[in-house]
Amino acid sequence: MGRSDVWHLQDSDVRAYAGGGLAGPLLWSVEAHLGACAACRSRLTAVADPRLVDDGWTRLDASLDAPVPGPVERLLLLLRVPDHTARLLAATPALRLSWLVAITLTLAMTATVARLADPLVFLAGAPLLPLLGVAVSFGPGIDPTYEVALVAPMQSFRLLLLRCAAVVSVTTVLCALASLAVPDAGPGAAGWFLPSLALTVLTLLLAPRLGTVTAAVVAGVGWGGLVAAAAGVLFTAAGQAGTALAVALAVGLLARRAATFDTDSRRLR
Repeated sequence: MGRSDVWHLQDSDVRAYAGGGLAGPLLWSVEAHLGACAACRSRLTAVADPRLVDDGWTRLDASLDAPVPGPVERLLLLLRVPDHTARLLAATPALRLSWLVAITLTLAMTATVARLADPLVFLAGAPLLPLLGVAVSFGPGIDPTYEVALVAPMQSFRLLLLRCAAVVSVTTVLCALASLAVPDAGPGAAGWFLPSLALTVLTLLLAPRLGTVTAAVVAGVGWGGLVAAAAGVLFTAAGQAGTALAVALAVGLLARRAATFDTDSRRLR
């Protein structure tokens, strides 16, 4: 590099850089200087094809402006989820760290109360937690990427289904860990799982008409009434078998409605 009162690149370095003949660390030094010196960039333009220079700076700007994937998005990419789908899933509010911490603390308190009082507290409360995540998975005023999702190359139903699956998967793992703190329930400590699936599918069925938030509230209130009326039956083998049958029927109905989900939805758009 030459220097008068400020540093500038030597002509030989400019020509070598334009021809791709530099290697690190000189290459890195030259690129750092070009990024800060308009005069040397003009000299580079004079000896290189202007289109190549413009294309290079365009790619550099795009690279610098590209969003940095968060931990959820990186995990999804490792699982071979397409990048555009991974970004839409990672934007799910219920997969944010603050939300997961809140869910974890709620589960810990619920499990503690169930351990000290009655396992029914955990069995009745755990199925409601996935509902909270489903409620904020998709919709105007809730999802920060709602407008982007509407124009994404993906049906609203498929996006909502994927987000709900992600939320339910995460909360299922957290609930399973929390259930270990309720030893008095024995194998029955897993009795929350099928009701959780049933409430999630019911919310998806109601969402096109009511919106995800209202649908989740209706499902949650219905669950509370059912627990109050038939808690002694819900968590027995017969009750679990009935819940499994309800899940199967609801999934079948949801699959039949999938094709018309977008056209029938009134509150999701």
